[in-house]
Amino acid sequence: HVQLVESGGGSVQAGGSLRLSCVGSGYIDSDYLMGWFRQAPGKEREGVATILRDDSTTYADSVKGRFTISKDNAKNTLYLQMNSLKPEDTAIYYCGLGPGDLTVARSLRPLYFSHWGQGTQVTVS
Repeated sequence: HVQLVESGGGSVQAGGSLRLSCVGSGYIDSDYLMGWFRQAPGKEREGVATILRDDSTTYADSVKGRFTISKDNAKNTLYLQMNSLKPEDTAIYYCGLGPGDLTVARSLRPLYFSHWGQGTQVTVS
């Protein structure tokens, strides 16, 4: 069965950096795309960054220029390098798996992602 396991969260001061990792298993990599999402207390889950099948990337406007998504296909691991963190980045960050043919327009919408990890907490103070 599909399994996604995130790690790397923690507490940092504003301006600091963190690197999240998500290891996936139980699926054929070429059939899916992966992305990072987050959910702050009292808010809906939102898309942060996604890698599409052609290795192009999409980012939420709020993180452009600060976050970088990347993937190591050999390790089936997705990364999110987060720099210049702000208090408003505080949330639980989730790794999501979606259909490989997802369009760019839908690639940051949680509705279209079918599998999720357990999440990792990021707190910026």
